[in-house]
Amino acid sequence: MISKSQIKLITSLKQKKYRAIEGLFVAEGPKVIAELIASNMELHSHFSSEINAVENDKTHKITATELKKISFLTTANKSLALFEIPQISEVNKSGLTVVLDAIRDPGNLGTIIRLCDWFGVEQLVCSLDTVDCYNPKVIQATMGSIARVNVHYIDVSAFIKNTELPVYGGVMNGNSIYNEALPADAIVVLGNEANGISKVIMEQLTHRITIPQFGKSQETDSLNVATATAVLLSEFRRTTGM
Repeated sequence: MISKSQIKLITSLKQKKYRAIEGLFVAEGPKVIAELIASNMELHSHFSSEINAVENDKTHKITATELKKISFLTTANKSLALFEIPQISEVNKSGLTVVLDAIRDPGNLGTIIRLCDWFGVEQLVCSLDTVDCYNPKVIQATMGSIARVNVHYIDVSAFIKNTELPVYGGVMNGNSIYNEALPADAIVVLGNEANGISKVIMEQLTHRITIPQFGKSQETDSLNVATATAVLLSEFRRTTGM
């Protein structure tokens, strides 16, 4: 059974302000939940419709109908869990850091977090107007990688101003990423899906890089920001061997 107060709490977490108030976020599906638990994320409560679910203080066996009431997915999965939002340490000023300038699509942010995890980028710096990393859609897209990447929401312009690292920005008209001598310690900036990197941040870049277009027609408008992130991170890791 699930109580009315539990349903109210879970459904409220779809909104950022209630996630901030409660200090909780929602994850759905056995695989994602297992990944988060294995990465030592603090489990608050777990609701499962699986036949072999073992009930305890934090795990509650519920029906598929009850799960459908609390799920944020179009088709409810077999389980849903609430986790505590972790306290993030200060921004590390060394290594490879990805900076996002006003990324709005949850799927893009989730995929970028997953890419950071894959390429060993331990921190992601987001502008204050970037979509919340604990948005349910973002959490699902990370597939558990949210537990292994520190996501910071700060004034990006101030962060860049105070760094001594080279600042690379992914732009449409820059030097080919394949011709650049890329360092192990750097900042890589990706911009908004529709407008790219903002003017203020653009002026702070020390290097403007682009992924060259090889198609004969040259009519493709641009790459998806998550796809561009994958290419750029792959090239940074390939050239530095780290």
